[in-house]
Amino acid sequence: MAKVAFIGLGVMGYPMAGHLKARGGHDVTVYNRTAAKAEQWAAASGGRTAATPAGAAKDQDFV
Repeated sequence: MAKVAFIGLGVMGYPMAGHLKARGGHDVTVYNRTAAKAEQWAAASGGRTAATPAGAAKDQDFV
């Protein structure tokens, strides 16, 4: 399992981040410029959110 930051939860990003978490088993932290969408993703997927792109990328294996 890798620690992954995913930046941008648009039409493609939202499900892609979800697949990394659910199917890949990765520890995923997301950032989205609309914080409410990031919170929605975290609630649905069980991942974490970050307030900034740099915060999401900190200490991750992949961005």
